[in-house]
Amino acid sequence: MALLDASHADKNIVDRRKQPRNRDMSVVVRSARERLMQRPKTEHFERELLFMHTRALIINAATIPLLIAIVTVTSIFAGFGQQMIIWACFSICLYALLGLLARQINRTSISDGHIHQWHLVYLLGHFVTGIGWTYFIFLQCEVCGISQFSIIKAVVLILAMAITAVFSSALRLAVPIAFTLPILAYISAVSDSLGDPAQATMVVMLLAGLTFFYLVATRLNYSVVLTLALQAEKDALIAELETANAMSDEGRRRAEEANLAKSRFLASMSHELRTPLNAILGFSEVMVREVLGPIENATYREYASDIHASGEHLLNLINEILDLSRVEAGRHTLSEDAVMLTEIADECIRMMSLKARNKEITLIAQFESGMLPMMGDERSLRQILLNLMANAVKFTPSKGKVYVKIGWTAGGGQYLSVRDTGPGIPADEIPIVLSAFGQGSIAIKTAEQGTGLGLPIVQALVHVHDGEFHLFSKLREGTEALATFPRSRIATSAGKNKTSSQSQKAA
Repeated sequence: MALLDASHADKNIVDRRKQPRNRDMSVVVRSARERLMQRPKTEHFERELLFMHTRALIINAATIPLLIAIVTVTSIFAGFGQQMIIWACFSICLYALLGLLARQINRTSISDGHIHQWHLVYLLGHFVTGIGWTYFIFLQCEVCGISQFSIIKAVVLILAMAITAVFSSALRLAVPIAFTLPILAYISAVSDSLGDPAQATMVVMLLAGLTFFYLVATRLNYSVVLTLALQAEKDALIAELETANAMSDEGRRRAEEANLAKSRFLASMSHELRTPLNAILGFSEVMVREVLGPIENATYREYASDIHASGEHLLNLINEILDLSRVEAGRHTLSEDAVMLTEIADECIRMMSLKARNKEITLIAQFESGMLPMMGDERSLRQILLNLMANAVKFTPSKGKVYVKIGWTAGGGQYLSVRDTGPGIPADEIPIVLSAFGQGSIAIKTAEQGTGLGLPIVQALVHVHDGEFHLFSKLREGTEALATFPRSRIATSAGKNKTSSQSQKAA
């Protein structure tokens, strides 16, 4: 079964046979994807990298001083003298100066023209901290009894390189600038004992460590730059999306205003057209009935009959346009009262019975027992049923059947259904028949032509009653129109009163 949820007004229904025009959107998405896949350029994010390095220095300001303090305390217990304390104080002061520099930059608004200068200042600061590690390399302890003190120095130096590589990834040259001089000092200090395998191994490890941690800092720097690039692209896409949403909202607002103006114009013009049309109908009816005397010319009588029939058709069309325009313009007010759908359906079946008998169509009522009244506009509900039944009778062939069902929904609401045994509607034509003035190809071939406003009026009136309208159809089996109303419209107390009064009358 083909199903269409008619939760939108007919003005928003799109002909689904047409392919969506999404070429522009595909171009935008493709270009955004290509931008995201491009290798990010560091120079585009120099300011961000500078401030990221600044924040990293502020957050990790105590990391290397803590390492220096641990080495100093351990060395004092191992028998080192005053020179280790002097080195610790000197090195911590150097890192404190680097931290003060970072705080100053964090408080300063840096222009684009001074970014490279501050980079150089940072590199100079890291070079100065390397002087402290150079001092550490030349420390000697003849009385502490540690024969492998130079190896311990190398291990401490590698730890310092690793820590610097991690928190200085936004400035990848920080590692070689800070530790090239200490490594050269270490090589100079152990140059006399390079024949010792342990000393030679430590020299190789220091050189390899410097290269390795520089590569680590480079990869981390690339990851940071890539993250900044992705963030920038995301911000740009969000800005484009917000712009597109704003344009869409503005376009929707203008469309709603235009539709409202159209509806008001149609409502006004319909009122203006009905006045002269009533005169045409009145005079043509006088001529058809020959009230003022017989018309001897048979052609004139035929013309008068055609004028009257065309006038009635035009009046029905204007009335339907007026009803639809009034609902779309929000000017359709409901005169709500407790009404029984079954009673309205019985009345509509009696009204349509003559037309159905003329086509030898059987009208079958299927009402559930125990139905309660619901709050609604009786005139609008009657119009819904009459339009659906008129369509069913119109499109059902001779000897066919039309089923009118009234019952309860699963959610406690009520529904009305009109199902016929007509030719059915193709699935791709359902949006067309639900749009204003739309008609399906099979319907046009198999029945007299109508205005194409019946179903749009029905779904508009159902929506005014907070309900939902669905259209089910299958070729060569028939069509079912289903209108459901929510539980909130069930008038329970009114239904009890009405039922009790009817039982009293029956008694």
